[in-house]
Amino acid sequence: MSVHNCKECQLKCAAAKYLNEDEYNVLEEHSVSVPFKKGEIIFKQDALSLNVAYLKSGLAKIHVHGPSHEKIIKIVKAPSYLGIPTMIGDKINQFSATALEDTTVCFIDTNLFVNFIHTNGKFAYELILELSRNELSDYQRYVSISQKQIPGMVAETLLCLSCKIYESCNFSLPISRSEIGDLIGTSRESVSRVLTDFSNEKIIEINLNEVKILNMERLKQINEKG
Repeated sequence: MSVHNCKECQLKCAAAKYLNEDEYNVLEEHSVSVPFKKGEIIFKQDALSLNVAYLKSGLAKIHVHGPSHEKIIKIVKAPSYLGIPTMIGDKINQFSATALEDTTVCFIDTNLFVNFIHTNGKFAYELILELSRNELSDYQRYVSISQKQIPGMVAETLLCLSCKIYESCNFSLPISRSEIGDLIGTSRESVSRVLTDFSNEKIIEINLNEVKILNMERLKQINEKG
């Protein structure tokens, strides 16, 4: 872990841009930047939460352990906060976050973060905007997934990875087929079968975890039709 220059950081959130010189100095004294390797747990469900986690670089999954199996809630791309509602609203983490690639996370003292919300209106407003955008995006994804068949859900996942996460038609799957099943609510076998069908139809080319989208328009049609 390492201390860092928050004011000069090029990856700070929009809200942090409204902190003044004194607030930046206090932030640097009460935050730390920690690197995580792929697969390492950033924070764990049911553990005590003392910090707000800000994903500065990399990729992470938010996941919850239920009565019978794990449910992946979403994949988060940096820069972004990881679960402000549970970290501020509860002292116990309500979910886990795990790095999907080499990742850097800034941990900020929760009490300091809350103080910024109370004393800096512009900081609080930008934070509310980010939370609102994320919540609306989550609602849209939940509705979309709930109204699709498995091919449509897999197509939507591939499009999300291509267009929003990696911004490329060529990428490595950051999660396993079993985890894709956890994300969209189906089995590993169903995901593998759909990926094989997409490959046979020349919609994608897939080699182990390496994916190349060959027919973006066809993939979008499957996503839209569900």
